[in-house]
Amino acid sequence: MASPRASPASQAANKVFTRVDLDGHALPPSPAPSSPYPDRRRYALATELVYTESKDQYGASSIPIYQSATFKQTSANGGNEYDYTRSGNPTRTHLERHLAKIMNATRVLAVGSGMGALDVITRLLKPGDEVITGDDLYGGTNRLLTYLKNNQGVIVHHVDTTNADCVKDVISSKTAMVLLETPTNPLIKIVDIPTIARAAHEVNPKALVVVDNTMLSPMLSNPLDLGADIVYESGTKYLSGHHDIMAGVIACNDPELGDKMYFTINATGCGLSPNDSFLLMRGVKTLAIRMEKQQANAQQIAEFLESHGFRVRYPGLKSHPQYDLHWSMARGAGAVLSFETGDVALSERIVEAARLWGISVSFGCVNSLISMPCRMSHASIDAKTRKERQMPEDIIRLCVGIEDVNDLIEDLSRALVQAGAVTLTLDGFHANHVDADGVTPSA
Repeated sequence: MASPRASPASQAANKVFTRVDLDGHALPPSPAPSSPYPDRRRYALATELVYTESKDQYGASSIPIYQSATFKQTSANGGNEYDYTRSGNPTRTHLERHLAKIMNATRVLAVGSGMGALDVITRLLKPGDEVITGDDLYGGTNRLLTYLKNNQGVIVHHVDTTNADCVKDVISSKTAMVLLETPTNPLIKIVDIPTIARAAHEVNPKALVVVDNTMLSPMLSNPLDLGADIVYESGTKYLSGHHDIMAGVIACNDPELGDKMYFTINATGCGLSPNDSFLLMRGVKTLAIRMEKQQANAQQIAEFLESHGFRVRYPGLKSHPQYDLHWSMARGAGAVLSFETGDVALSERIVEAARLWGISVSFGCVNSLISMPCRMSHASIDAKTRKERQMPEDIIRLCVGIEDVNDLIEDLSRALVQAGAVTLTLDGFHANHVDADGVTPSA
């Protein structure tokens, strides 16, 4: 499976990466240490996001797009830094090294989508390996794991990962991977990464703890610092921030592990294209300012909905049952929240009545989105399984953007009134919806 757990990032940065692939062929520059100057001064994250190190021959402050499939060599034996973009490209290398800084990693690999990143990671598994994962997962993740279970002989255990004891009960010497999401999507449950990582590594030092950090981004959390072996994200979301590209990023500190995943990327050709690498690099630079605004908006909207009797799931609210756990691991609450109305038809009317809130899957974009996960992003999970995992069919997910928060709340208020969820009177809003227990909350 995998090599033993990596040493801390500060030590791993000084390791010499192997220069041959699994077949003994010389590797192109992409597998080089992602942070070329490990001993340089480190700045605050907001600065690191913007500050880049480049040796462009013309001094370009924005890395050029090397839109070339091949690169000329100076001898019959090749040997130049780049030869073929599937194997390595200067634009992608620059992006990967920049992302390594902000993800506290020594190796980052960029691929064509977030699910593409998970596909690369799960190719580390072999038939008979056991995977422990959550019962509240992104629909695409659940779909891929189901395929591996049905077609590749991988054993998948779905448990309540918000309860560390449930995870510990399933960990064994056969556990090859523990796959975690936190906050979960769409129930916004929190997973104790350090405790689960310690438990997994104590039972099987070779077990890989993998964390999907898309919901928080490197701005708010660094799971590699919490005990994870591999972190991946959908670059389509917060890292890009504009929903104009598809991308996925993988980060780790173990050189051998990085080489194994690079082998898959080079062999399958799923590396991120030069143009998309350029666009993702551009998006990353504004991550801090975008996330700051989106979080502030999300907090106000969560408080607005909670004040009108809706059950709101958001780790920025002290009513969240795992509020303290979340803040022990993260630097912010993110900008995704969900709430329940108690009635599927009512939720449908609310979603369809919104104007500023676009009905769409995904999140992390500068514009605000609204959806019913059970009908869209998680529709690939069958209704029976959703019920077993206690996923409310009426749940509405809000992915908050950077618009004026008063406009967003006003539009949401109008949608609630139009849908019949609340009644607007001279005294203010009065709730007409019911909670999960069938009780009508007071306004």
